[in-house]
Amino acid sequence: MGHKNSKIFSSLLSTFPRRKSIFGQEDKHFEDIRKNHSDKHLNELMEEKEEKQETEKLTKEYLEEEVFFKFVILHAEDDIQEALRVQGMLQDQFGIRPGIIFAEMPCGRQYLQNLDDAVNGSAWTIFLLTENFLRDTWCNFQFYTSLMNSINRQHKYNSVIPMRPLNNPLPRHRTPFALQTINALEEESCGFCKQVEKIFQDSVYEKQKAIWKQSKTVVDA
Repeated sequence: MGHKNSKIFSSLLSTFPRRKSIFGQEDKHFEDIRKNHSDKHLNELMEEKEEKQETEKLTKEYLEEEVFFKFVILHAEDDIQEALRVQGMLQDQFGIRPGIIFAEMPCGRQYLQNLDDAVNGSAWTIFLLTENFLRDTWCNFQFYTSLMNSINRQHKYNSVIPMRPLNNPLPRHRTPFALQTINALEEESCGFCKQVEKIFQDSVYEKQKAIWKQSKTVVDA
């Protein structure tokens, strides 16, 4: 009797859809959504990585070819992102290229060597005057070294450019006295564009580039 009932019960169950197959379809649907989302995120990461590699490649090519930069931005360690923003603005909006920030100088070399190469390998030295500037002892050293370099070398006269960026600018009354004697670029000023055009002149760049090439030839000889 029990055996007969079990057969009837089994035949009845076979007439209903199996929930396992339904759940399996739902699991597959959610797995597809999860996979698509992961692929999208992965693609975004890959794009960011490729852009970073391209930037590093260009910087490496500039340095390997010993390109004479139009400007170098000296900045506090905490101001790397702001320095990159200013670099992009000068290059893209004003066509002043190539430019470099100090953080992009080659790793594994002494700071003093990098500083010397940065200052002498560019026409203008821009100091990013932010609140972080005064807190960074290395920035103060960079400033005095660059200023003395511009005084001792005639072709470097007026090559040091203090700049107060839009973000976290250093107030004028807290600016080191030696820098107060130099007209600073004020990004928030209505005359900023005219200041930039007046300072970064191609004739000055070409003159400094020629002197730089000549000095490289003497050293390599």
